[in-house]
Amino acid sequence: MNEELSCFKAYDVRGELGINLDGNICYRIGYAFGKVLQLKKCIIGWDARESSLELAKSVSRGLTDAGVNVMTLGLCGTEEMYFAVSHFRADGGIQVTASHNPINYNGLKLVKSGSRPLDPHTDLLKIKHYAENLDIKNKLPQGSIKNISIVSREAYVRKIISLVNVSSFCKMKVVVNSGNGAAGPTFDAIEETLKANSSIIDFIKVFHKPDSTFPNGIPNPMLTDNQKYTSEAVLREGADLGIAFDGDFDRCFFFDEKGEFVQGEYIIGLLVKVFLEKQRNGIIVHDPRALWNIQETIESNGGRSVISKTGHAFVKQKMRETNAIYGAELSAHHYFRDFFYCDSGMLPWLLICELLGRSGKSLSVLTKQRISMFPSSTECNFSVRDSLSIIEYIFKFYQKEALRTDHMDGISMEMKDWRFNLRSSNTENILRLNVESRGDRSLLRLKLVEISEMINQLSH
Repeated sequence: MNEELSCFKAYDVRGELGINLDGNICYRIGYAFGKVLQLKKCIIGWDARESSLELAKSVSRGLTDAGVNVMTLGLCGTEEMYFAVSHFRADGGIQVTASHNPINYNGLKLVKSGSRPLDPHTDLLKIKHYAENLDIKNKLPQGSIKNISIVSREAYVRKIISLVNVSSFCKMKVVVNSGNGAAGPTFDAIEETLKANSSIIDFIKVFHKPDSTFPNGIPNPMLTDNQKYTSEAVLREGADLGIAFDGDFDRCFFFDEKGEFVQGEYIIGLLVKVFLEKQRNGIIVHDPRALWNIQETIESNGGRSVISKTGHAFVKQKMRETNAIYGAELSAHHYFRDFFYCDSGMLPWLLICELLGRSGKSLSVLTKQRISMFPSSTECNFSVRDSLSIIEYIFKFYQKEALRTDHMDGISMEMKDWRFNLRSSNTENILRLNVESRGDRSLLRLKLVEISEMINQLSH
């Protein structure tokens, strides 16, 4: 057909419904995925969006026409697809999801055998080229479709629970905000198993039922407007902890007992301690956006820090290369060696509950000192036309002052008492800025304003 498919992005497929993503395009991608990777068996799951089921049917038709046997999971999270690909030894998997994107978007997350990411420079480009040039006339179905939703979820829950010391849990109250996304049913299955193991956690559920209209906004806990729902519920209920999920629940966000949103690097630091207590000398992979708290925690607990470029494909590859026990990104993606090197949104909150029970301390107490020692900005985003020239200008501005400079992911520059990372988005014309300091909040604010003003001036 020789039609350019602009829905192919750096790591996956994502597009606007009726503009650059529809059933026909999904059919072609499914067919191409099956042929290029020579699949025999493929897992399919989908999120709570109104369009997801029909797009999943289109992908499945493409796969079966390509001779692939399809195993469907129904409504589920991306991590359940990752799990099923490895557990059932499938040759690939597809999750129909747009995660936290606007309601008029959808997309596909694709993996190959062993739940490994596609290589963006080979696998993904070959699938794109095949789909763009596919002639779909006279294709006859050769593969089968089988629903494995019940047996897969049961196995997934057993796996997740096996990775946590449930006996460490203490009596506590936890607010859970599923954002009307896909998390609710899976969370309920985990809760049921926890109760069977005498867990004494009381869950208060907010926006728990999947609803394709997203009446309370797109499930994206990174948005300040969305955070208030979890925060208010924690305070109203007198809860010990608040957790919130995005649409396909591959990311989990945390609120302490005071209703305060806890930034990613401090949660990563806590999980680093959990893993290094279990395996001293373990390797931890993390991105370079805000790293002082993470690195200091790793080193003081006998581990080894390995920095990876931001992006799930890069983190997973680096974890496999180094046999890392745990990996994380500031954006609330947490990766686990014992979960096929994949990201999970359910494991982090279970592990934090384990830590709270074992330590006997509240989340605010566990994070207070670390936040004071290494204060950081949240990630600041700027819409720009020419990100590379702006990064180059700011690099030259601080070049003489910098003690260390790294170009792995945008530009990271470390001064005596503060550092920053400035990088381009992989999918949008956006610059992302993170700033941190060594115990100096006023310096942090000063440098955040200083760099932000430069970016704003240079982008006009």
